[in-house]
Amino acid sequence: MARVVVDVMLKPEILDPQGQAVQRALPRLGFEGIEGVRQGKRFELEVADPVTEEALARIHELAGTFLANTVIENYTVRVEEPARREEGAAA
Repeated sequence: MARVVVDVMLKPEILDPQGQAVQRALPRLGFEGIEGVRQGKRFELEVADPVTEEALARIHELAGTFLANTVIENYTVRVEEPARREEGAAA
């Protein structure tokens, strides 16, 4: 089973009020030196079959029509290695 990750972020020219709220809160919480915060969404798709070029093209179509609002958001699609864990993730 393969995992395909779709990351969705607001386009740089779009105001990100949630990211700004987090950025303003960081110094009060003792986290200094962060100059910018942008909030996004991450979708992890578990794919039963091998991820072929055709399957990846369908996932790009899915991301562009359903997961992201392409008027205000950009997205990236990548195949994630099965054994990879995110840094800081709980075991």
